[in-house]
Amino acid sequence: MANKKDVYCKNFKSPDEIREFKDHGRLEVLNFFDGSGMGHGVFQPGWKWSNDVKPLVGTSSCQAEHFGYCTSGSMTIQMDNGDQFKIQAGDAFTIPPGHDAWVDSKEPCEMFDVAGYKTYAKKAAA
Repeated sequence: MANKKDVYCKNFKSPDEIREFKDHGRLEVLNFFDGSGMGHGVFQPGWKWSNDVKPLVGTSSCQAEHFGYCTSGSMTIQMDNGDQFKIQAGDAFTIPPGHDAWVDSKEPCEMFDVAGYKTYAKKAAA
């Protein structure tokens, strides 16, 4: 029988999956037995969705829905409808599909996401 801690508790030091962006960062993913999970995004200065993730997924804007918490740095989000806002360390956030985003801090922006990580930065089918 598997160690119960391995079933119910995981650590980002050993993620189940790592999705590298084109440049400037990565997404680490933990998946649990019940279908839940979490993503930990590390977005380096200079990261922009339309430059670093769009080439991987092939959509005109990010179509993932995000719900999470920012632990460091800051990022500006621009919705397809023109709305724009900034997420900073300490902010909880919800971001609907249809947006671009970019790091606007000199330090990496780190976020934990419990919604959009499942499809975020997955390469488009050939």
